[in-house]
Amino acid sequence: MANLASANDVFISGLKNAHAMENQALSIMKPQLSRIEHYPDVAAQLDLHIRETETQIQRLEEILAGVDESHSSLKDAALSFTGSMAALTHSMASDEILKNSFANYAFEHFEIAAYLSLITAGEESGATQALSLLRQNLDEERRMAGWIEDNLPTVTRAYIALSASGERADI
Repeated sequence: MANLASANDVFISGLKNAHAMENQALSIMKPQLSRIEHYPDVAAQLDLHIRETETQIQRLEEILAGVDESHSSLKDAALSFTGSMAALTHSMASDEILKNSFANYAFEHFEIAAYLSLITAGEESGATQALSLLRQNLDEERRMAGWIEDNLPTVTRAYIALSASGERADI
């Protein structure tokens, strides 16, 4: 019984952390999207993933409500702030599009790891009703990470070509 209680604690904490993580993701992606000028495919994927992330937050809220819990406003605010600061820092770089791509790729893998752990905690705590929603979130994170990986060479080549032509290449 102690393992079940511990697994449930980890699961609830993980849900709150995931909710904050997804808010952080929005605070990273939205400023990036608003600045992109020369990379329409990246903009389209960011726009799609922003909408997916908003749905992921709704799924997490549904799961939290199902276990009589709510998200942590403090965690949400803190991680949103750090995400905004990361986006601001990259906006000052001459290779902003590349730095954003690297950071987004890393963040997607962080989210993948978080969802894998959260699904495991859900299995261990017996929260089987939540697993399909969490797997949907995981699948969307894997799709976005795969897209970034597949398209990073194209983005890099476009950045090089724009830089060589003397055009603004950062965004």
